Amino acid sequence: FLIRVGIRKNKIQLLKQTDPPPPTSVEGTAGNTGIGLVHLCNALGFQCHIFMPNNQSKEKVEYLSALGAVIRQFPVAPFNDPNNYNQKAKEFAANTPNAHWTNQFDNVENRRAHIETTGPEIWRQTAGKVDAIVFGVGTGGTLGGCSTFLKEKKKSVKTFLADPQGSVLYNFYKHGRLERTDGSSITEGIGQGRVTDNLKDAPIDEALFVHDNEAVEMTFRLLHEEGFFVGATSGLNVAGAVQVAKLMGPGKTIVTCLCDTGSKYMNRLYSRGELEKRNLLHAVPEKYRAFLKP
Repeated sequence: FLIRVGIRKNKIQLLKQTDPPPPTSVEGTAGNTGIGLVHLCNALGFQCHIFMPNNQSKEKVEYLSALGAVIRQFPVAPFNDPNNYNQKAKEFAANTPNAHWTNQFDNVENRRAHIETTGPEIWRQTAGKVDAIVFGVGTGGTLGGCSTFLKEKKKSVKTFLADPQGSVLYNFYKHGRLERTDGSSITEGIGQGRVTDNLKDAPIDEALFVHDNEAVEMTFRLLHEEGFFVGATSGLNVAGAVQVAKLMGPGKTIVTCLCDTGSKYMNRLYSRGELEKRNLLHAVPEKYRAFLKP
């Protein structure tokens, strides 16, 4: 979806990789979208340039490098700062022949993908009995797209935004203020300092605040009690779904997603030393702490 709009608008030409200049996809990403993008670029014969903030897990950087992406990392900066990693990606694409900035945050083809795929998948798999959806937000594409599709199918479906520490979206949807909640989060790729185009005008009913304590505890419960090896963003999603279940009561079908794998966070989320540094070791149920990396 993100690449095809560049082809359709003739921003990128489908040349052979050996023809100059080679087709190039450029993206600013915390890592996970970039991993998907470089897989697709490899299949299409494109080059892939990834621009990242320098606070993401080492495993994601190594993963992208192994896949063949050209990686550039930048200090964390506000979105409108010219040194922000997204602004750097945009600038690079504009100055590189036959390159396209996929712009996952504000390219509404992202939302369209979930209107056409994820939303219908939820509808089919629940046989239309879905009562609520709950998602954390990075670009806003998943929540924006799924809420748009499902509300059109069934107006009574409730849509919830689950927000981590340090993001503005909880306060925006609860109080109308772009004001960050306290602290920073161990989660990666979610939380925002603005409302993206993929999220604008999406039919969001309610926002939930999910503390890192809840997300970390749920992440380890998912691993040791359910057999799902996931990252903290997935833990946050499920913790948010539990909040919604308590709000709505028994007998409801509540949908969220497990959106990342734990293997990309071994030196952060699954590290005793890192959890101690972040004052989060206590959030891991005591019987599961023996399995942490030192």
